Parts: sequence; C-alpha cells; structure tokens
Amino acid sequence: MTDTYTKKLMNAPEAIIPEMIEGMIYAHPNIVKLEGATGRAVVAVDGPRDGKVGIVIGGGSGHEPAFAGYVGRGLADAAAVGNVFASPSPEHIKEAAMAVDGGAGVVLLYGNYTGDVLNFDMAAEECAAIGIDARSVAVIDDVASAPKDRAEERRGIAGDFFVFKVAGAAADMGLSLDQVEAAAQKANRNTLSMGVALSACSMPQTLKPNFEIGSDEMEIGMGLHGEPGMRRTKVASADAVTDEMMGLILDEMALDAGAEVGVLVNGLGATGLMELYLINRRVAQILGSRGVEVWQTWVGEYCTSMEMAGASITLIKLDDELKQFLAHPCRTPALMVGSAPEPIAGAMLTKRDYVQTSKGNGVDRSALATDGAITPAMFRAMMLAAGAAIARDRDYLSELDGVIGDGDHGVTMSIGWNAVAKALEAAPESDTITETCEKAAKAFLDAVGASSGPLYAGAFTSAGRAVADRLNLNAEAMSAWVGGMLDGILSRGGASVGDKTMIDAWHPAATAAREAAFSGDAIVVLAAAAEGARLGVEATRDMESRRGRSKKLGERSVGHVDPGAASAHVILQAMLDVLRS
Repeated sequence: MTDTYTKKLMNAPEAIIPEMIEGMIYAHPNIVKLEGATGRAVVAVDGPRDGKVGIVIGGGSGHEPAFAGYVGRGLADAAAVGNVFASPSPEHIKEAAMAVDGGAGVVLLYGNYTGDVLNFDMAAEECAAIGIDARSVAVIDDVASAPKDRAEERRGIAGDFFVFKVAGAAADMGLSLDQVEAAAQKANRNTLSMGVALSACSMPQTLKPNFEIGSDEMEIGMGLHGEPGMRRTKVASADAVTDEMMGLILDEMALDAGAEVGVLVNGLGATGLMELYLINRRVAQILGSRGVEVWQTWVGEYCTSMEMAGASITLIKLDDELKQFLAHPCRTPALMVGSAPEPIAGAMLTKRDYVQTSKGNGVDRSALATDGAITPAMFRAMMLAAGAAIARDRDYLSELDGVIGDGDHGVTMSIGWNAVAKALEAAPESDTITETCEKAAKAFLDAVGASSGPLYAGAFTSAGRAVADRLNLNAEAMSAWVGGMLDGILSRGGASVGDKTMIDAWHPAATAAREAAFSGDAIVVLAAAAEGARLGVEATRDMESRRGRSKKLGERSVGHVDPGAASAHVILQAMLDVLRS
C-alpha cells in the first residue's frame, strides 16, 4: 500500500461518529432528534405515530447524507447509524425500532452487505422477542456485483435512495405492514445502478487510501466502500464512461418506447456537479434515443463514499403507483419533496413497555471442573492480549482488506476488541471463563456492526458454552474452546472452508487443536491451533473469494491473503504468547 496520507477535519477518530450526529442534530433540531442509550438512533421529530408502520433505515457512516439524512416526516422514521463503512449493531437497530414502534410493525431497510444482513436479521429477531413485528428489505440494485440470475446476491448502492423513498411514502400514507413491505420490494425489483471510481477514499482511523489506483486509471463497478470493481481500465471521456454504465443497466432493464423512469446521478464524495451534469446529459440522450421518458431527475451527492472521486447512475422503472410514492411530500435534512407535510391533528406515539428476559447465569462454581492449568484470571489475560495484538496490527489488517475489500477490517476489529477490553476490565474477578466469553460477546456485538460483530459475538458465545462445565481449562477443554469459536462463526455466517474467509483459519485451527488434545498439555493444544491458523492464512492466498465484498473480484482476489483469516491467527498467537509466558 502507498505511504501517502490524507487529511481530514476531525477531532479524535474514535469520536467522529457521535460528534457528526451531534452536529446534525444542532443543524436540524426541528426534523431529527437522538434517542436510545447507544446514541446511534437518529429519529424523526415529526413522523412516528400510533397505527403507522415504522420505517427504520441504516448502515455504515461515510455515505452521508445516507443514512440519517433521510430521516424525517414522509420518509424514514429513524436511522441506525453504524461506524464508518460498518453496519450498525443489533442494539442500535433495535433502539431505532423501539423509538418508532407505533404498534403496526416496522420495516427495516438497508444495503445488501454481509454485515448489514447479519446485524439487521439479529435485530429483527430481538424485535420479535419484545413484540415488534419487524420485516427486512435488503436493497440489491448494483448490477456490477452479480449477474441477473443471482440478483439476490447484489449489493445495495445509491438505489437505496429510491427504495427508502417509496417505503417511507407508503408508510406515511397509512398503508399496512404487508403493503409497505410489498411497495419497498417493488421499488427494489425495478431499481438498477452502476458506478465508477476514479480515486480511493480513506478511513478516519488510518488516513491512508484504502486501495491504490493509477493517476490515469478508473475502476468500473466500484462499490460504495471502496471494494474493487469489475475491472480496471484507463480513464475515458464522460460520454464513454456513461455509455458503459448505462449499457449494463439497459441490458437488463426492459424499457420500451414510452416507458417512464426516475434518474439519479450520484456523486461519490469528491466529484463536482460539473462532471455529474455531464453524465446526466449523456443519460438523457441515451434514454431519449430509445423513446424513454424521464419523469424526474436527481443530480448530486445522495450516497457517497467518504472522499472518493467517482459517480453512479441509478434508474427506477416507474408505474403510476411508484410515481405516487416518489411524489409524496417528505421533509428530511437531505431531501425535501413538495411542501412540508402538515402535522396530523391528534397524532402521537405511545411509549411502550418492552419485556426483556434477564440472562443471569447463576453459576454454581462448586460444580465446575477445576483440573487444568488455564485459570479464569489467566484466560482473561489471554483475551486482553489478543485485543492488544489486534490494536497493534490494526493498520496491517486494514491494508490487507483494502486490496480485496473495503479497507476497514483492522479498524473494525480494533474497535470490537477495545470494547471487549473495557468490559473485561470492569468485570468481577470472580467471573468464570464462560462469563468472560459472554461479556466479550456482548461488548463486541454492541461495538461492531460489521459482519465481524455478529460472527465474533456468536463465536465467543459458542466457545463459552463449550466449556461451561469448567472453572479451569485443560488440554481437552482448550480444544473445545477453539472448536466452539469455529462453531459459533459457522452457525451465524454461512461461509464454508475454501470461501476465503476467517473460516479458512479457524477450521484448521480447530482441527489441529482437536488432534493435539491427546497431549494433555493446553499449551501444546493452543500452539497447534495457532500454527493451524497460520497455515490457513497462507492457504487463502491461492483461493478465489466466494463470500463477502471481495466475492465479485473473482480471479482478482487470488494472490492476496484474507484479512479475516489473518486476524484469527493474530488472536490465537497472542493468546498462546501469554500462555507460554
């Protein structure tokens, strides 16, 4: 990676999201407010009300004005705000849902990324547990990310704009939960996008471009998080680039003469209106030559990627119903349609009581097995060392991710492990290893919304349960703990060995640990696990990615190790180093 650093106007990187939200509330106090204990649920001042379906949108920060910018009367009732390029956690999403629950159900809308799917699905489960009927709609507009026959695998980019607007209008018009969900899915089916990037963006924590691109190059099909696109080529003229983007969209979207569309020409953060209008000029020419009518056009920054240079084109194929939803008045910080909606006389939102079951364990320590060299205090030290090692290697892990992903893996893991460290340092010294794992799971999940949040939360929970009958860990129990980590990730993530993910490190680690358990020495077991993970990391270099954001790279992912696998090895090696010392 390059040693070039970027510049950002910020205070502390770790405070950038709450301070951004605070500034937004100060700017628009009559439109949005903040609710919930996590400080990540931005809620409409006027909009949520009894009997109305609640609309909760969300995703990672860095895409401003998406997502919180679309909160307000007539559009979204709330947004769950994640860290930069990372999904909000289930707790953030649940708080947003609780803040807008009018008793008619809630629709959750987000881009189709692994982390968002995992976190929003978990939030929907938690909502159901407290009596909120939550439906999920994952936006899948990016034609560059998967072929038409696998459209359900596509990621959501600027097409969020149209899907969110339609769902928000349907809810504001008083439609039922089923009808609002159906309207959102209809918009989703009729929306297609394509983008191109001319430069990289950078994370606030690293200030380093998250991928390298030549001064005369562009990436066709670039994702919103800096994920590499379909191919890299030389920079071409505005018309040529627009022709290529429109060609992919129109190859799939059946538009006969007389058809109507909505057009969104979206800037990715560092591309001026001059260039965006050039693109729109060509879009209008192409559609006009086909006899397609442009019902309305939006040009500007609606869904960005930090300071990335580039643009995307989105078309939505319209009928009378979709036009009615898009024309429905709304008032948000980023979008106003029509005149400001009048307050509804007598409208109110009843504060509801939600019953949540306590998860107290009531552990009987006297019934736990005490043989084994690894005590709860030693295990806690091992976990703290793992977190310190992740913090040490944060930039390296992010650089690995920048090559085949969005460049935030090290940052995200560091945020999660920092939360784990704070939770463990505040925990009672009497905690068992299982209780330590449970606290680590909750801390990681609450702090990290990316895919690693639910995956590692599931891993810690599963690993803790695998040794729930023990106070200390012997060789066999150490093997069971490593195996539990693998099982937890498998149960939540859906990846398999060979997909080029963290599984490709945790699986050989668990296998090696199981084979070494006969030694009777916990150090031997953990050493075998760490070595298995190291070999697994190296094996990912020759794999073609089949999961996550790097999946669409295909053969371009070969030759690079997977960052999730690399971080798994960092964790196990750090735990081993403590045990040896």
